[in-house]
Amino acid sequence: MFHSIQKQVSSAFRAHIGARYGIDVAVAIEEPRQSEFGEMAVPAAFQLAKQLRQAPRKIAQELAGEIGPIAGVGAMEVAGNGYLNIRLDRGAYGLALLEGEAAAPSASSGKLIVEHTNINPNKAAHVGHLRNATLGDTFVRMLRARGETVEAQNYIDNTGVQVADVVVGFHYLEGKGPAEVRLMLADPAVRFDYYCWDLYAHTTAYYQDHAEALDWRAETLHAIEAGSGELAELGDIVADAIVRAHLATMLRLDVEYDVLPRESEILHLHFWAAAFELLKERKAIYLETEGKNAGCWVMPGLSEEGKVIVRSGGTVTYVGKDIAYQLWKFGLLGKDFYYRPFQRYADGRVLWVTSDTPNQEPAPEFGHATRVYNVIDARQSYLQDVVCAGLRALGYERQAEESVHFSYEMVALSHRCCADLGISLSDEDRERPYVEVSGRKGRGVKADDLMDTLISKALDEVAARHPDYPPEERKRVAEQIAIGALRYFLLKFTRTSVIAFDLQEALSFEGETGPYLQYAAVRARNILRKLEERGEQLPDFAAELKGEAMGRQLASEDAWQMLLSASKADAALEKAVAAGEPAHVAKYAFSLAQAFNNFYHQYPVLQEPNREKKVFLLWMTDFFRRQLERTAAILGIRIPEYM
Repeated sequence: MFHSIQKQVSSAFRAHIGARYGIDVAVAIEEPRQSEFGEMAVPAAFQLAKQLRQAPRKIAQELAGEIGPIAGVGAMEVAGNGYLNIRLDRGAYGLALLEGEAAAPSASSGKLIVEHTNINPNKAAHVGHLRNATLGDTFVRMLRARGETVEAQNYIDNTGVQVADVVVGFHYLEGKGPAEVRLMLADPAVRFDYYCWDLYAHTTAYYQDHAEALDWRAETLHAIEAGSGELAELGDIVADAIVRAHLATMLRLDVEYDVLPRESEILHLHFWAAAFELLKERKAIYLETEGKNAGCWVMPGLSEEGKVIVRSGGTVTYVGKDIAYQLWKFGLLGKDFYYRPFQRYADGRVLWVTSDTPNQEPAPEFGHATRVYNVIDARQSYLQDVVCAGLRALGYERQAEESVHFSYEMVALSHRCCADLGISLSDEDRERPYVEVSGRKGRGVKADDLMDTLISKALDEVAARHPDYPPEERKRVAEQIAIGALRYFLLKFTRTSVIAFDLQEALSFEGETGPYLQYAAVRARNILRKLEERGEQLPDFAAELKGEAMGRQLASEDAWQMLLSASKADAALEKAVAAGEPAHVAKYAFSLAQAFNNFYHQYPVLQEPNREKKVFLLWMTDFFRRQLERTAAILGIRIPEYM
């Protein structure tokens, strides 16, 4: 609602300025630093002063006197050296909220693709992967909340070095073939993704002492890329099993996808071959004949030596395959995958995976995006630049501009979190502000272990508060609190911030946390539940709160500021999408929870003797509840039945 009026005010001023002065200007709308100056401030006079060669205050006075009425605006006044302060019609504003007036979705034309999670399918997911998935999933939710058509992709690098190293571990170090590995998968006592976590670390360590073993890696990579032989079969078994484990882990976070594009099909369906020919034809790459890159195909201009796209042995680098993938996302490759159902979510929706053979079941159309967001670690910035350079070298300037690297910094652990998780620290670790983790070195926090620990601690709190409630119910509530705590903690920091995850801080019921947001929503629900327990029903708000009544109740500055805060969800969402920053939604959610808790303590709703005021307060409670639940849903946070 607030965002809708902001746009109306901006449009009205832009139209008037165009007609009055013959100048087209995008009129900015600001929020005054102090509430006594109104709800909006228009600096248009300052924007025009240089062109009109007039004092801003004189221009502001002309604008205020001539612009005429704007829907939702109660008063307008010139302030300071030329600001136009706008005060909203409180009664009309409250009535519009009551009647459900809202801004129409401002969706762009075309499809947006958000690629996120993208965990190498060689071992269990770790805490760093959770930040990628949570950021990507929340951004998908943000875009869909404003009416965008969004395709959530999770790219599976099933032909890369990491998968090859696990295959090396099974085949060469443990002497296991496909049959033995399938038996492991059938054994409920074996947690396969955890087993591969340790095997990957063991194989990596083995290379350090046995350099000749790197030939095994090269041989395995060739076999996997070719898709034939026992090594390739092992690669398929490992990657498929680990992907299923990752999907189960992410589902605990309420993260779902539309399609899983796999690297193997990029090779087997000759996506890379088509992209390779295009790159050679446009002279975007060249064959190096001397130096350390002799025999490699190289993209020039990105560094002194260029970037290797194809190694001298003929294997394609990650970035080469990613150029082909990015071309497909925009519908520029002239090729498509085949698709088959991989699994179904609880609501019956199919998760599709790419295939190299046709399938009977018709699949939706994937790809063909107008903009692509790649949620990838900030440390991969250079490689993302190479992908964009590849698009530009092929003449796809617009698509290069619409390729957004949605980067983020790493997740580390606080010292206190390490103690909670039983991780021993060296003296050197204790001197650092946070503790970095490394899956390659076998030192890290598995995502499922972290979630299990959070749930266990949340369950202790829930059991202490509600000892008589059914155990299964308490477990469900604890899971919702724990996952809400985890998601909020991963979202409240800007993407450029390194996070030092702290269990106790995340689970706190006070402060800027997920449980604080959930607790506010539960409180709002409880007021309405207690009303029903008294044998009363929610009033017919539209029948009892006419414009005059709404105006009387919102004459109270406290009530007005609380309602104003609760009605800015769309404005906060718009700002967050424009900035590509889910943290803005998290910050708004916290301020919304604060506003409701202030409301809760200031107004004893059910004890209010005045009928009009009680009806108004009940409506405010219900409005807060809906806004809290809606904002929490965008963050991927569920509201428990109780806390």
